[in-house]
Amino acid sequence: MKRGLVLGAFLGIVILSSCSKKKDGDPDIGPSKNGSALDLMRDSVFLYAKEAYYWNDGLPDYATFKPRSFTGSNDLDALTKEVNAISQYKINPSTGKAYEYYSPSPGESKYSFIDEGQVSDELDGIQGDFGFAPLYTQFDDNDLRIKYVYPGSPAGKAGIKRGDRVTTINGNSNISYDNGGPRTEFVVNAFFYSKNITLVLQRPDLTRFTVELAADKYTTNPVLTYKVFDTGNGRKVGYFVFNVFTSEKNAPPKLDQVFNYFSANGVTDLVVDLRYNGGGYVSTAEYLCNLIVPASKNNTMMYKTYYNNTLTTGRANLLANQVRRDPESGELYNYAELLNYLAVNNTENFSKKGSLNNIGKVFFIVGSGTASASELTINNLLPVLDVKLIGSTTYGKPVGFFDIKINKYEMYIPEFETKNSLTQGGYYNGMTPGSAQYPGQLAGDDITHDFGDPEETLLKYALNYVKIGTFSMPQKVQSTGEITTLSLKESAAAAKALDPGKFSGMIFDKPLHKK
Repeated sequence: MKRGLVLGAFLGIVILSSCSKKKDGDPDIGPSKNGSALDLMRDSVFLYAKEAYYWNDGLPDYATFKPRSFTGSNDLDALTKEVNAISQYKINPSTGKAYEYYSPSPGESKYSFIDEGQVSDELDGIQGDFGFAPLYTQFDDNDLRIKYVYPGSPAGKAGIKRGDRVTTINGNSNISYDNGGPRTEFVVNAFFYSKNITLVLQRPDLTRFTVELAADKYTTNPVLTYKVFDTGNGRKVGYFVFNVFTSEKNAPPKLDQVFNYFSANGVTDLVVDLRYNGGGYVSTAEYLCNLIVPASKNNTMMYKTYYNNTLTTGRANLLANQVRRDPESGELYNYAELLNYLAVNNTENFSKKGSLNNIGKVFFIVGSGTASASELTINNLLPVLDVKLIGSTTYGKPVGFFDIKINKYEMYIPEFETKNSLTQGGYYNGMTPGSAQYPGQLAGDDITHDFGDPEETLLKYALNYVKIGTFSMPQKVQSTGEITTLSLKESAAAAKALDPGKFSGMIFDKPLHKK
């Protein structure tokens, strides 16, 4: 069975003229075929949202919304503004703000976006950058560190490691955090919008070295590291960092390697480090859940998926014509099959994988960058295991999407919501460690230590709990004087600003056909 809904070429722009006669249940379509290519794309964005958007009942009609009124410096800019506008209509009654309200940038969508295929490349495991990302430490806004490095990337090949301190970027040492000001902009441009970068870095032992990097393509290994800790009390803790839920052809073989190692080494407890994992494919989240879940829960409910009424009743007439090509077989498939699937399937059951069984406790290390498929994984396992969260509040995205092709662009808008076997979900404000619903320890990130260092604060909390049954441990003494301390909220905003290309979401990739 081929499970992936593969992102491929869509054959042309939506033919709006084919829907010029409104039928019962069809969206209010407005103009048909007159106008420029941009006009038709702007119409398509709105019309697809009227069919597929999870909160489509909150959208106005075409004449009120006026899709063609959105302009920008280029087509993508205009379409992005339109997507942002669509995202602000449906109000969450618990907050009085839009479900997609994004506090760091009001008016910008928290979940929805449109791009030129970058996300599909990233989640297929292909990157074309330096292979790392920076972050300011919470306790010093002048302390810029490397927060993660992908193995095999230009940064990985250069020997750069998490925890290395960045002292100079392209000859500039004035790089302290200024809350989105010119210094932050300089750092972001250098790391994410340049093809070459020169860094002076300082190791934890205070030695310095210089690297010159050129952006290049590499295959993503979503597992950044893994190891086993013997806590000395008959317990062994398996720890691994999983940074993105890439496709089935990329992620599962790496996860199998990790869990086979854990099983061979008698692991009794798990620490899953998702602190920077913004999500990815739903099928990979299910795969990870099935590696962790006890065999006794096999064939019991993992989660349910909920869609809008237009999708589940098969009335998404425009969406049904979306086409994808399977890169392996070359076959074409359309979303009519997807809609048929949604009408009769909304429950996923556990299907145990691997030999690691009867795990005692599962600790998830989380933060503001932990989103969507990561949160889905946590939520799925909450009812069936002793789950504890360590870190800061997660992003808050209980909804996901499948891509919609509009000319050369791919639009991602929430089309479904998930809830676990206890019907728990709705974590729009994130999961907060140490709260009533999410037991654990609230704490800030520690990027002064590499992943897997037992002295790294968040990992140390987990190891300490396995040893003595409590999170209590001596607090780190922080420097005083001229150092500015960032709050957890400020740290989250800084993290988002300094990793603008990091994907946050979960993409539906259920089986549409069998071979």
